[in-house]
Amino acid sequence: MKILITGGAGFIGSNIAESLLNDKRTSLVRVLDNLETGHLSNIESIINHPKFEFINGDIRKIDECNKACIDIDVICHQAALGSVPRSIANPLATHQTNVNGFINMLESARQNNIKRFVYASSSSVYGDLQESPKVESRVGKVLSPYASTKMTNELYAESYSKCYEMTIIGFRYFNVFGPKQDPEGPYAAVIPLFIKAALQGKSPIINGDGTITRDFTPVDNVVQINTNAIFNELEPNKHYVFNVACGQTTSLNKLWQIIKNITGSKADAIHGPNRKGDILHSLADVNLAKKHLDYKPEFLLEPFLSKTVEWYKTICIKS
Repeated sequence: MKILITGGAGFIGSNIAESLLNDKRTSLVRVLDNLETGHLSNIESIINHPKFEFINGDIRKIDECNKACIDIDVICHQAALGSVPRSIANPLATHQTNVNGFINMLESARQNNIKRFVYASSSSVYGDLQESPKVESRVGKVLSPYASTKMTNELYAESYSKCYEMTIIGFRYFNVFGPKQDPEGPYAAVIPLFIKAALQGKSPIINGDGTITRDFTPVDNVVQINTNAIFNELEPNKHYVFNVACGQTTSLNKLWQIIKNITGSKADAIHGPNRKGDILHSLADVNLAKKHLDYKPEFLLEPFLSKTVEWYKTICIKS
């Protein structure tokens, strides 16, 4: 099978690419990435693999999307501008990548007769929904431009599956973490920021009083379910949406304590205001993914955090 991964030089995409290259069911893994938030360093270990191709291209440009889709069997669409704060600061850029880029890829799939399309949605679509755990059939009112783009993706995916006889599988990721996640920049996620602070002996900033909870999800789980979505049999010509998480929550205060224990850091956290657009509590029901995609999540947080810390040590964070 020939697979195109958009955003394949990014954190999640590069982990998926590396895994698929080791899968005997693949004959080609092609990555499309404009390197705006991805890094060539994430794919340097696979760049010369005989089954690997890299295209420096932009999903906002339909011609480049069409070129990348030639001779492809399945699209694994991971490209996006992430971060709720980034979307609040620059909603237009987030829309152009996450909505315009998404429909470009759907349309390129249609024009190239690609019948299976796997894509990254987000737990942010649950918005202000108070119910917990979150189930796929119920969402709330979105709280940020980023969440709006991901909700729009799901609507377009639903319509394309019905109108063009495509099997489209979306994943609502819950706070994914692991090796290759960028700790730099103003929109870095909480776990790499905490690990970076711990390794430097600094105090991290926790938004709010630290009781905010998240269903932190090792990237290994995301690789597993994307692989299953690419290869497993599903009823065709339908749109599926699945939570991708562990089904357990951890507060930010507890997260920092675990990372302190792993790294030996003695620093205490500094508490700041809650961020605009943030969901305060996040817990997923993952039974639907288990039922349809044989999802078997790894859910022991500390061993995966330890593995992640070891990776950050190798990149010698000094800044």
